[in-house]
Formats: sequence, C-alpha cells, structure tokens
Amino acid sequence: MTIPDSGCMMEDVESCLPCTPEEERSIIRELTEAAESNLREGNLYYVLPNKWWRDWQNYIGQDGNDQSTVEYSTSYKHSNGTHLKKRRRPGQIDNSSLVLSGVDGDSKELDLVRTLEEGHDYVLVPQEVWKKLIEWYKGGPPLPRKLISQGIHSKTFSIEVYPLCLQLIDARDSTQSIIRISKRASIRELYDRVCELLKLEQGKIRIWDYFNKKKHALLTDFNQTLEEAQIQMDQDILLEVEVDGFWPSGFGLDTTGNGLALVPMEPSRSSITIAGGPALSNGHSSGYGPDLMQRGFLNSPLRNTEDDGIRSSSAKAEGGGLTGLQNLGNTCFMNSAIQCLVHTPCLVDYFLQDYSEEINRFNPLGLRGELAVAFGELLRKLWSPGRTPIAPRQFKGKLARFAPQFSGYNQHDSQELLAFLLDGLHEDLNRVKDKPYIESKDANGRPDDEVADECWRNHKARNDSIIVDVCQGQYKSTLVCPVCSKVSVTFDPFMYLSLPLPSTATRTMTVTIFYGNGSALPMPYTVTVLKHGCIKDLTQALGTVCCLKIDESILLAEIYNHKIYRYLENPVEALSGIKDDEHIVAYILPKRHEKFPRLEILHRKERSTGDLQISGYVELFGTPLVTCLAEDIQTGADIQAAVTAVLAPLLRRKDIIPKNQVKISKENGCSLCVDADRPLENCDPCSRPNDIPMADIELDHQSSVEPFFHLWLTENKGFSRSRIENDSHIRPDAIIQVLLDWSHRELGVYDVNFLQDLPEVFKSGFTVKKTRQESISLFSCLEAFLKEEPLGPDDMWYCPTCKEHRQATKKLDLWRLPDILVVHLKRFSYSRYLKNKLDTFVNFPLSNLDLSKYVMRKDATPQPYMYELYAVSNHYGGLGGGHYSAYAKLIKENRWYHFDDSLVSPVTEDAIRTSAAYVLFYRRIKVSTVRDVGETSRPDSLKELKKGMEVL
Repeated sequence: MTIPDSGCMMEDVESCLPCTPEEERSIIRELTEAAESNLREGNLYYVLPNKWWRDWQNYIGQDGNDQSTVEYSTSYKHSNGTHLKKRRRPGQIDNSSLVLSGVDGDSKELDLVRTLEEGHDYVLVPQEVWKKLIEWYKGGPPLPRKLISQGIHSKTFSIEVYPLCLQLIDARDSTQSIIRISKRASIRELYDRVCELLKLEQGKIRIWDYFNKKKHALLTDFNQTLEEAQIQMDQDILLEVEVDGFWPSGFGLDTTGNGLALVPMEPSRSSITIAGGPALSNGHSSGYGPDLMQRGFLNSPLRNTEDDGIRSSSAKAEGGGLTGLQNLGNTCFMNSAIQCLVHTPCLVDYFLQDYSEEINRFNPLGLRGELAVAFGELLRKLWSPGRTPIAPRQFKGKLARFAPQFSGYNQHDSQELLAFLLDGLHEDLNRVKDKPYIESKDANGRPDDEVADECWRNHKARNDSIIVDVCQGQYKSTLVCPVCSKVSVTFDPFMYLSLPLPSTATRTMTVTIFYGNGSALPMPYTVTVLKHGCIKDLTQALGTVCCLKIDESILLAEIYNHKIYRYLENPVEALSGIKDDEHIVAYILPKRHEKFPRLEILHRKERSTGDLQISGYVELFGTPLVTCLAEDIQTGADIQAAVTAVLAPLLRRKDIIPKNQVKISKENGCSLCVDADRPLENCDPCSRPNDIPMADIELDHQSSVEPFFHLWLTENKGFSRSRIENDSHIRPDAIIQVLLDWSHRELGVYDVNFLQDLPEVFKSGFTVKKTRQESISLFSCLEAFLKEEPLGPDDMWYCPTCKEHRQATKKLDLWRLPDILVVHLKRFSYSRYLKNKLDTFVNFPLSNLDLSKYVMRKDATPQPYMYELYAVSNHYGGLGGGHYSAYAKLIKENRWYHFDDSLVSPVTEDAIRTSAAYVLFYRRIKVSTVRDVGETSRPDSLKELKKGMEVL
C-alpha cells in the first residue's frame, strides 16, 4: 500500500492510509505500555527528532505538551474541533539533523551531535514503536540505544544515548581507530571488539588505560565493566601486540621512562593561569581497600590514582589548595561543587588527618564508606603541593555507582550534587553504628526551647558526624489547619537553606474583568499571587483590586480562539496549570450565579480582505461575554434584553467624559478615566467612574434607534443552529450559548475595541528586561523563605483533629544555625509547562552577614550569628546547558581565586558578586570582644576589628 506524501490532508487521504490517526494512537499506546511493563537491561530504544514526533502527536490528536511516550490523551486542546481538518500527516522520519556528518570508516555506527537535549531535540521510543513508525512512515537512519541498569542500593534503568567513544591507538604504528561501546560493557567485550576490528588474536594483545596519553593501568580484569575501570568518554586506550613472544618496550617513552607519551604536553606557563595542563607522571596506580583503611593507611603518603603522582598527606605546604580539576565531559557542575567543599576549612582539617576510625562501612543508609574515602583522597590531592590539574576519574566512578543520576556525560545541577555529597558523607562518617529507635513526642503545649532541645538530642542520637557537627542547623515548622485551627509545631534539621528569589515565590498575572450586569467597561488588572497558589488565591486578589461587592462573585475562564475553552471553577486547582501565554478573563456575576441560567455570547462579523468586504463570509472575533438570566426566562425577547444590557457600557457616548479628563491605558487596570489636573494616586481605587446609569447616557446620532441584534442559538463549536426572534421559545438550560452577528451599523454604535486584544497572563519579554535591571538582597530572599504561605494542593497536610488532608498554612523559623551555612539560591524553576532560569542579581554580603535577628533560639550567653563568605558555586548560561565554575577563598592568604575546571586564577573581591552566584558558602565567626551581653564591640579601625574576630 502506498504511503501518501506529507502534503496530503487527513480528510482526503484517510481512506488510503494503513491506519487512521486514532488507530495509530491506539497501537502506539499499546506498544509503549507493553515495553514499559517489561523493562530489562539490553532492551533497545530508538532516537527520533522531537519536531517529527510533535508533528505526529498533532496528527493523531495527542496533547503536544505531553512529552511522555506513555501517556496519551484523546481530548483535543481546542474543543471546537475545526482545526482537525488542517492536521497534516508527517512525512518520512529524518534523523539526519541529529547525527554528525560523515561516518567513520571503521565503524558502522553513527555519532550523535553532543549538544542534543532530550525533550527538545529528540525523544526516545521503544523498539516495537520504532518498527511500527518505520512501517508507516519510512525514513531513518535508525539510531538504536540500549537500556542499561545502574546503581548499587536500588537498580534504576536509563537509556545510554551517548555510548563511550574511545580512541584506540595502535602502539605498532600509532594508527588510530574509533571504538563506540557501552560503558556497561565488560573488558572482555572491549577485547573482542578490538580483535574483530583489527583481525587480531585475543591472546596476543593487551590494552592499556591511556588517559591523557599516559599509561594508567593494564586492562586485564575481563569481568570488570568499562565504567568500573574508570574509562571516560573520548579518552585514549593503547593497544600493544605481542611479536615473537615479546611485548614492546621502550617505544614512545617519555623522558622519565615511566610511560608512553606519544603526544608530549607541557604545563601551562600563562601569567594569568596558576594551574595549567597535565604534567609527567610515574605510571603507577593504587587505591584504597577496607584492609588499608583498617591499618590507618589514610595517615600515610597517598599514591595518586588519578594523575599517577606521589603526593604527601601534608597539605599545609605553601601553594596547597590551588589545584584545578579536569573536565571529563560536562563535569563542570561536579568540579564547581567539589572546589567549594574542599575549601571548607573545617572539612580540610578533618580529611587531612586520620579519619579512618570514623568510617562507617556497615551503615545501610551509607555508601560503604567508599564515598568518604574517595572524597578524602581527592581533597588531599587538591591540597598537596603542586598545581597540575587532577582528573577526578576515581571520584566520578564512585559517584556513578552510588548515584546513577549523575552518571554519563550530561550537564547536572551543582546544588543537587552538593546535597547528595553532604548527605552521603554524613552517612559514611556517621559515628552511630546502631541507630536507636526513638518515638517522637508531640509538643503538647510545652515551651519551644524544651521541645527543640529534645528534638535535637534525638537527632544527634541517630546522626553524629563531622557533617552534622558543622553543617546542620535546625528550623521550626508551624502548620495551622484552615478549618479547625489546629496548630502543629515540629523542629527539623537542615543541611542547607534553599532560598527562593522573591520573583520565584510569587507570580504576576494579568486578567481582564468583564461585568456580567453591564455596569462597567472591561478592564485588565495585574495582581501578584503565590506561584504555587490556587484558583481561590487568584479570585481573592482580583476581588480586592476590583472592589468586589458583597453580592457579587467572580467566575474565571480561559479564552481561546474567541471562545470559552474552559471555566476555572475549582477553587483548589493549582495556578501552575495556567500558562503565561494564555488569556484569562473574570466575569463578575451574582453571588450564587450557579443557580441561574448562564448566557454565553459569542461575537461574529463579516471578514474583510483589504477594502473588499466578502458578504456572508463570517468569523468569530472578540471575547465572549457571560451574564446570568432570570429563572423564568421564556422567549427570545428575554435574550435580546440581556444582550442589550451587558453591551450597554460599549455604547459610544456623547459628552459624557469632561474635556479635562483623559483615558488611562487599559494596562493600568485602575479606572476608566482620571482628572488630568488630579494625581492618579488620589483617585478612589474602588470607584467605578464608568458606572453610568443608562438613563443618563446621551447616545451619538447613529444610535437613535434602539439596537436589535441578530442572534443565533449555537453550541461550543461556534456553528449557528437557529435564529432567535422575539417570540422564539427558549429552553432554560444551565448554559445557553448564542452567536451575535455584528453588522456595520452595530459596529458604528458600539465600541468593540474593549472586547479585543486580550492581554496575556504574563509578558515575559518585559519582565525579563525588568528583572535584569533589578537587584535584590540576600535578606529579601531569606524573608521570602520564612514568609507564611499555604501548602500546595499536592502537598496537603493530614490534620489529626479533622482526620482529613488540609491545605494548611506553613511558617518556617530558623531555630539554630550551623558553623558552615550553605545557601542555595533557587534560580531554576521547573513545571510541566514552564522551565525558567532567573539571572536576577542577588546582593549578598562577603563579610559581616548578621543573621541574629532571624534566629528564634536564645542562648544563655548570646553571640551574634555573624558569617563571612568563603566559596561560591556559579552557573552561567541558561537551561539545558551553561557552565559552572567556583570562587573560593584561601583563608590564610586572605585572597580569592577563580576555579574554572583546570584553570585557577586570582580574582578580586569586587568580582565575586555576580548574577551567576548559585550556591553560597558561609562560615560562622564570633566576636570575642563584647562590651555588654548581646552588644558587639565597635573597634575604631579595621585592624582592631580583625583582631576581634575568631574563627569558630
């Protein structure tokens, strides 16, 4: 059967297609559900262009907002259904835009472009789905990818979109070949692949880990995976072939004779960069095992497994702490987080000493102590003398084993990694070997001090580590039931503070208000609501700004294509479901409008092409109007009267507005007009100057005849059914929909401009420009975090009194703060409909950050909670990419440095504050010179002030 071209219209070619769009949707849904219910390692998924996939979704009537290959919707975005006639069948599948040009001669596999983003550039579909789509649409080329399992504690499945791409160097003649292979493949599979490629006997070859053109380890454990062997993307592997019973020796040796160096490299001697490129090494490798940890090996000189150098455990030597980290492929997020942690003074002191006795290798919540050992080893290398950048391969390998979400070579979030590292280090170093069971007790009216201290003791009884000692604080959480006013108070530990930027805690929304009784002109209002609020919050805010009367209520609706797409009547529906580019209106109706028949008025007029009027060719326009009818409505005359009343404010008036008054632009959302001689702020916000009794209106000469509208009964698709005459019998349904035909005469009598050009809920262009010009303080972010707010609809609280889940109000207070305070600025926001990053400049102090007034706990001998900044994790760029770096301060030198992967360079204090600041690291200091209790001394000079500061 011939597959029609993409230009064929659905309704014209449906008879010659193998399946209808509905059948295609059903078949693909069944195949996808079957694949997802039978996940096994090795299953194949195929890469598809996202653009083609979206075109296919539109063709089969699936919601384009849903990126999932599992969930399908038979409902359409536009309820009228007329747009279905214009849906085109997509053409052949074309994957050419996803692959790099050209194919390597030694490989049959195509290499994907490295910058692709799932959900934006491509989607993944199961093998059976791919087969069916190819059967229907043809095209290609096929891009299969394997499903792999990862993780130690719990296996998780992921699709390896980018397999390892290894450069095979043949030591015989220095020829190079590309090997593409899964990171989960074994060393044996790598040997098999090389033998097949070069037609060699497996017993006569050996392969070296040749990272950075240096021999690291001979790959001999055939059962080990490439990931476990720390093989990285795009790295070199060296092939040696036995000749006459002898292995090659001495070929390509560097000047030290310790390894092959086919491409000699010199350390950077830039006057700006402190840490440059890789240096020569001795070619040995070693690591830690449980037996070495038990013998106290951590206090002995370390054998470097990642740059093959011998480093002393003493990092107090001059120049320590200025070593960069090589980027292993989108690992800048990891490098930024590590540099911040390894420059935390108390952690440096801890990991430079013998901490082997504190390693908890049997904690079921920990990582067998391996994360703590890997981090400690890496910290020692970074603080050892020398400035040769280190490749953190061993640390990344451990990270991938225990946290598969950070495996691979995609960009990740440095704050999420920091959260994992702090929690993982705590569990690996937890001094509590057997955690006691402690039953939590209710406050029952006890003093906060008593309850907080009890909760902290209980927490410390189960969690006791260097991380808890220096990084954990405690906050007070208060929940109040909105129904019974039950108050619940808990005290919980925290590892870091995630502070919202004020613009992320709230959301501005523009909604146009229409008056159902025809008492006033439509007017747009912009209100600020909680970002995670609900429809009730929006209606309350609108009711306040428009001065809603006691006998009135608000009905919200979404307008699409000049029709009412849906009513927003559920008060607890989340506002996140309203997208920024939608058009929302509010109808002011009687208090209990649901008891009355509702009249919806759609507008229709003749379509014009230039100066040519096409008679009888009509189109919908404007915004539908909604009003309530009397319960005893019977005839078309009642409909005519209701339409005339609701349109009354649109009548073109004569001599109503005095000459000294001017119209305000509709965006102001205040009054229709103001006195030009009187400031706007003096106007009564609750006055409705456009509330003019109909008896007082003097109409233009065009409106001397009482208007009579041509009305038609219709349904939600906008098609007329029957003409409404005065004597027409009207059935009093719950919703009566009518079409209003506007002739040239009515358009001259009424000003319909008020019905057109609805503003969007949110204009991103204007706000982004405004945000970049603004700056906010760190204190405003903290106050937004501590502000009382209702829980989201998806985060309801179970009230023990009501015995039901309630949308309670929540209030957080800081109770005790740690010595190391990590502050996360929530620049990223994610939802189903919106992904955004805020580049708002946050003005944060570098020193003397005083948080005393925010701490509720009062010590017997109070000391101010004073902090100074020592590290910053920065993020540059937008979503789906960008770059991370770090600023860190060497305390003894009192100097700041910029750590940008392998590059380390000095930086001035003035450069630390930028709009890229993402995670801030503060250490607590205390003022030792105190005049009175609670009063900090004020030395006359900066030198005296420094003498009065002592690091905790």
